[in-house]
Amino acid sequence: MQGALEDFFRALRASDVRVSPAEAIDAHRTVAKVGFADRELFKDALCATLAKTADEVDRFDRTFDTFFTREAFMAAPPPEDGDHDPTQDLPQDGEPSELARMLMTGDASALAQAMEEAAERAQVSQIRLSTQRSRLTRKLLEEMGLAEIERIIAAARRLDDPRGQAAGERLDAARQALAKEASAYVERQHELYASESGRNLREDLLARKALNSDGGIDPVDLAMMQTLVKRMAKRLADRYSRRRNVAWTGHLDVRRTLRKSMGYGGMPFDIVFKTKKIDKPSIVAICDVSKSVAAAAQFLLTFLYSLNEVVDRMEAFAFSGRMISVNALLDEHKVETAILEVLKQIGFQQTDYGRSLEDFCEQHLDQLDRHTTVIFLGDARSNYADPRLDLLATIQKRSRALIWLNPEPESYWGQGDSVMHRYQRFCHVAKPCNTLGQLERIIEDVLRTYIPH
Repeated sequence: MQGALEDFFRALRASDVRVSPAEAIDAHRTVAKVGFADRELFKDALCATLAKTADEVDRFDRTFDTFFTREAFMAAPPPEDGDHDPTQDLPQDGEPSELARMLMTGDASALAQAMEEAAERAQVSQIRLSTQRSRLTRKLLEEMGLAEIERIIAAARRLDDPRGQAAGERLDAARQALAKEASAYVERQHELYASESGRNLREDLLARKALNSDGGIDPVDLAMMQTLVKRMAKRLADRYSRRRNVAWTGHLDVRRTLRKSMGYGGMPFDIVFKTKKIDKPSIVAICDVSKSVAAAAQFLLTFLYSLNEVVDRMEAFAFSGRMISVNALLDEHKVETAILEVLKQIGFQQTDYGRSLEDFCEQHLDQLDRHTTVIFLGDARSNYADPRLDLLATIQKRSRALIWLNPEPESYWGQGDSVMHRYQRFCHVAKPCNTLGQLERIIEDVLRTYIPH
């Protein structure tokens, strides 16, 4: 049973239930106490040991039921003449095949056990990709003795005896039923062990998907990408969590050490080092929501608003022709819904970066101080209007850092009506950003580099 439990732990991890080595040891000890006789007690004991959240409990229940439930094995029905051994009608060459006997007699329990043992030899539980299913199904059948069955069927078809030919056809029908059972078994193993691998592969592809692709983003992909970007943000939030104290290694705090030593008669048992406090950053996001950039803006705002644990203040503005604050909309709606509301108000206007910078400086310049990081998202295509470089220079001077994320490749900057090459000299950082993977790396750089000290 130890091997089965280890496989079960792998299935749990594949279903996003975290099982540490220490928790696996606890689970083994728990099972040693409660035993396996009472299924519900066994399940509840493992769940209490391994599942830490309500979501993990749900995933544990689904995985447990899939892993420990064995559907009835659909073997061929036994022969009507119970006294007659059907394998006697088959061609015999040496020792009779045990698999042929089980198939011809319809011994479902023996076949199910044989399949479990063959699956272990074939390492079916190591499945990772859906493309492996056909190969592993064939390998499973071969481990059960398929080659011998196929040889017997071919020999029976060459017999002149009608009874032997009929037995061969019966064995062939049982072989086909066995193949279906093997395919279903491998499919269950794929569901247990490979679903996470498939999801990770899909997420890797979506992390590299262009946000401003001509065909737009498929609604199914959009939902997965929204989930992915929130998970990315959560990962960064855990890494840069809240306000935190960081020790100045080697810098002794003499005053606090002496104060601590008073309780020990002046002996400095507790050495205290100086610490520095790292404050949460303030971020102002200014997003172009014109058609070519709206998708990237949606994901940037989703990302930033998911960083509430590590961001002290988050102000968001959107523009196409004119600029508006979108904080209230983002507070009232989900980001994807808020973007639609923003488009209703200012969408479908001719993009004018200069006019938008004027709106910001006239109405919101007081939002900036030396602790504020400004993140601009846009392609800097201003339809040949005045780009108002002076206003961007003012924003740069008043803020801690000005970061510009451009969905277009750097080779496009300065071509046509793009003024990115002119804006770039006022930016502390200006980078292409057209995938979720690029977005995560850039936001992490912002948190690491521009958090005020």
